[in-house]
Amino acid sequence: MCRLFGLLGGRSSSPSPWLTTSPSSLLVQSNADPTHLQRDGWGIGWYDKTRSPRIERGIGGIFEELERVRFIAASNTAHGPVVIAHIRSASNPMNLPRERLVALENSQPFSFEGSLFAHNGMISLPRETRPHLGKFERNVQGVNDSEILFWLLMRNIEELGDPLTAFTHTRDELVQVWKEHGKGVPQPYTGLNIIVTRGPNELWGFCHYLGEHGPGLCDKRHPFYEMCYRTDAKQLIVASEPFDPSLPDWRPLRNGEYLVGHLDHGLVAVETGIIPK
Repeated sequence: MCRLFGLLGGRSSSPSPWLTTSPSSLLVQSNADPTHLQRDGWGIGWYDKTRSPRIERGIGGIFEELERVRFIAASNTAHGPVVIAHIRSASNPMNLPRERLVALENSQPFSFEGSLFAHNGMISLPRETRPHLGKFERNVQGVNDSEILFWLLMRNIEELGDPLTAFTHTRDELVQVWKEHGKGVPQPYTGLNIIVTRGPNELWGFCHYLGEHGPGLCDKRHPFYEMCYRTDAKQLIVASEPFDPSLPDWRPLRNGEYLVGHLDHGLVAVETGIIPK
């Protein structure tokens, strides 16, 4: 299972401390637990001066020497107002060989037009879900179940407008596919933990998962799938687990909750709520 990071702040906001130097940075998380190595790819996405998404990706673990150099360089280059980062421990619901699973096209974040997206979890029936993508099915490039989820959410955002409504429809469609095709499959997904943005002035986080999956990689007091966030008037940070547990102002984003941050004239406003059932 993967690890997520999202930042919303001013254009000078740098993700580098959270990604590379904090006590529980993504770099630390990547090999903090030998049984949960994040070794299957990474990516950092942000917006350039033209407000277009820019993404740097790799196919190995960022704890490996060459990938670490590239990851640190990308962390130092990326900047606000929005940055999304992801390190990957590949799920494999289609039982593919590893050489097909680990490829640049399978590394996140994914992008479409002005959107950036990263996911932690697994959808159980990606092949059976593909027909639900509509016109977006032709955009699929890899063999990552998270990419199928991405395009399903993009389709619902285009059709419904509101990301919260789109998320609930996406979840419900996955459940419906599972009911129709999931004989012998215990659940439609493990987790739908998502960080997504439609542009450089907003950031959404969704925490939703099924079952129990043990503790976090670094903070053993923190459930593995429970997300968290830290915010003030200038910056919002969303993460899979606290990057510095000693800081007192990390707040939980619990199972079944969402948040959305908006940036306006350099100030960040955050709303949280319950994902509708």
